[in-house]
Amino acid sequence: MTTTSGPGTPGLLAATLPVLDLAVASVAAVQDAAARAGRTAPAPPPDPERVAAAFASDRLLRVDGEPVDGFAPLSGFFRAADGWVRTHANYPHHRARLLALLVLPHGTAANPTRDDVTAALAERSAQDVEDAAAATGAIAVRVRTEDEWRASAPGRAAASGTPVRTAVRDDDGAARPLDRGPRPLAGVRVLDLTRVIAGPVATRTLALLGADVLRLDPPRLPEIEVQHLDTGQGKRSALLDLATRDGRTRAQELLDAADVLVTGYRPGAVEAFGLGLPPGAVRARVTAWGDDGPWAGRRGFDSIVQAASGIALVEGSRDGATSPPANATPGALPAQALDHATGYLVAAAVVDALAGRAADGRGRDVDGALARTAHALLVAPRRDPAHGEPRTPGPRCVVAHRALLDGRGVTLTTTRPALDRLAGEGVDDYAAPARPWGQDDPAWPA
Repeated sequence: MTTTSGPGTPGLLAATLPVLDLAVASVAAVQDAAARAGRTAPAPPPDPERVAAAFASDRLLRVDGEPVDGFAPLSGFFRAADGWVRTHANYPHHRARLLALLVLPHGTAANPTRDDVTAALAERSAQDVEDAAAATGAIAVRVRTEDEWRASAPGRAAASGTPVRTAVRDDDGAARPLDRGPRPLAGVRVLDLTRVIAGPVATRTLALLGADVLRLDPPRLPEIEVQHLDTGQGKRSALLDLATRDGRTRAQELLDAADVLVTGYRPGAVEAFGLGLPPGAVRARVTAWGDDGPWAGRRGFDSIVQAASGIALVEGSRDGATSPPANATPGALPAQALDHATGYLVAAAVVDALAGRAADGRGRDVDGALARTAHALLVAPRRDPAHGEPRTPGPRCVVAHRALLDGRGVTLTTTRPALDRLAGEGVDDYAAPARPWGQDDPAWPA
């Protein structure tokens, strides 16, 4: 990874692990791919402060000037009988599954507090909680040391490759040249079936490079709306139920006219609907654990991967050791860096795949995994256990717009693009703020 130390960088994304190096390198990968695809001179290195702000966008997000809590009360670290677990219960269905695996006292099950969950988890072993969560579709993992993770089967799978892999398929489509210039994806259609952060960051970046991005969501699985407003810039957002015949037919029509499909669900979840990829299309996928190894089918988020992979104990122990003591308190990175970095790296790989298709007409598969990004961060040099508190990027890195949130008008403050320059052009903001979730038609423009 490119090192980023120098004037103006101290404190940005400060952590034991070299988070700023990972962040700047992932954004630079997009800039380099865009320059290759658009046949322009490379842009100068990204502005580290803009990159740091974009990676910490959830912490800088403001609604009418007020910060937004990115985690629900039942998400976070909890002590188990023999260690720690980390849960993720931001979405109602994940919260319900977590509560279903706990034995809560009579009278608290209907509306449990964090204290109720803390007491229930304290009586269970961390491994028991993780196994029960995997069996029921809940999201909770045992907090591991770095050494434990590396020795495990899912840890070995995560160490088996780069964060993002690309494979050329045998299908042949028409060679479709890309535009010259700083927005080489003008006219490229991207069908976006992603949620949360990594996938939406990837597709938002493709939109910044000129692509027409249409995000589709199932109507029965609502998104956290403020989260969508933080990552949905430059895209349209529509609802389509793939569980119905009409929904699948419409989705196939959209896919047939698309150049790129980006998915952010577990391996096999979208394929189960039987959608067929048109010849020459680029298929990109973002998952927590990758598509191989024993955890390929498990659900996961950035915070969960940090906990399972050893990052949480590295950041909590503040000594940089790979095997902190069993009673060490876990911590977290100063941003959802695995999500953001994987998103940018997937976007860069998609741009390169489209450039390759422009030459030979063949489709490509792009596969990004948060766990492999975590591995790259863990093996990177330049740990800094003595780091101070992360520095908040300055006001030049944010921008305010009027937006609709839960049906009311608000002033929404979000971060500017991490890519501050493309070719010789400065990039001040996205082409448009995020549109209200699910309010567009599931159609390509005429």
